[in-house]
Amino acid sequence: MWLDGNGVRRRSGSTKTMIFDPYFIVHYLSRFLVLEPGDLINTGTPPGVGMGLVPPVWLQQGDVMELGIQGLGTQRQAVIGPR
Repeated sequence: MWLDGNGVRRRSGSTKTMIFDPYFIVHYLSRFLVLEPGDLINTGTPPGVGMGLVPPVWLQQGDVMELGIQGLGTQRQAVIGPR
């Protein structure tokens, strides 16, 4: 998993940086829920969030983010102002 902000690599991670591995998360949740094909499990973000930087980095109008996961594809999103 990776994320670039305005062409600068901001995050790069994998399941190796997770506190709990995916197997454990699915096993644990399966005790309480019935998981169906297509269900999403939100696990948080890889290290490198803007709030944790010194000074903090926040998204601004006009910023462009590109993110991707090897083998799945990429996305490109732009920050727009209020309507």
